[in-house]
Amino acid sequence: MSNPAVTQQPGAGGYGTNVQTGQWSTGLCSIFSDCPICLLGFMCPLALSCYTAHKYGEHCCLGCMLGGMTAMRTHMRLTYGIQGTVCNDAVMSCFCGTFDLCRMAREIRIRNGEV
Repeated sequence: MSNPAVTQQPGAGGYGTNVQTGQWSTGLCSIFSDCPICLLGFMCPLALSCYTAHKYGEHCCLGCMLGGMTAMRTHMRLTYGIQGTVCNDAVMSCFCGTFDLCRMAREIRIRNGEV
């Protein structure tokens, strides 16, 4: 019995397509578009990172792990078809941490129809 030859590469995974056409729904500094989220982000960013991970369907401790928010940002960007690179995700998570965390939480709320 022989194995069939692979003639085609597997398609895209659960992230949709690799075509990156979208943008974030809000800007990095759009802190007044969802005041409760941004207030929580600036008062207790650890709580917001746990909340964001949970709302996104990940374990709430992901936000506490080194590189966890970068990984979640990359996955979120690929899932929603938002333009960017993994390098940009790491830079944004490291240098714009709270602002980027608030934007990720807003994005989830907007995509879930909560805002």
